[in-house]
Amino acid sequence: MLARAPAPRLAAMPRYVVERTFPVGWEIPAGSDGAELCRAIVDCNGDAGVTWVHSYVSDDKTRAFCVYDAPSPEAIRKSALRNALPIDRITHVRVLDPFFYV
Repeated sequence: MLARAPAPRLAAMPRYVVERTFPVGWEIPAGSDGAELCRAIVDCNGDAGVTWVHSYVSDDKTRAFCVYDAPSPEAIRKSALRNALPIDRITHVRVLDPFFYV
């Protein structure tokens, strides 16, 4: 009987937090207009291999902290430029889950 080779491990895509400032606020309209805007951003990101996971937006909508999976910071910058989105800082992050230690 032949031994099976282990399945190749897929490398996890790096995760980044992108900090953004919107001086007049970042308003995504509710309903189909907002859905279309988000869909356009996601489609544009996909061209560069970037996945928008989710974002945290301040109450006044002037600051956003967006979580992305992407091959590199450069890919995020390329997508941001195409989507006309500002970038203040890009930070490579890893998940720290407190429940892992329980």
